[in-house]
Amino acid sequence: MGTPALDLSAATWRKSSHSGSTQNDCIEVADGFPGVLPVRDSKDPSGPALVFPAASFAAFLAGVKRGELA
Repeated sequence: MGTPALDLSAATWRKSSHSGSTQNDCIEVADGFPGVLPVRDSKDPSGPALVFPAASFAAFLAGVKRGELA
C-alpha cells in the first residue's frame, strides 16, 4: 500500500541562505510538515516536489558538510 500524497498547496517555500546571489539554481524547502521535508527546484515552482523523511535529509546534509559526497 502506498503513502498518501502530501498536500503542498499551502506550503511556504524558502531558499537556502547559501544560495548564490542570482538564486537561479537553487532548491527550496517547505517547513511545517512534521517528520518530512518537501524539496522542489526553484526554477520550476509548479513542478513536482520530492518529499524526504526529515531524518534522512538531515543525515544527507550532515554528510555534505563533512565532505563525504564530494
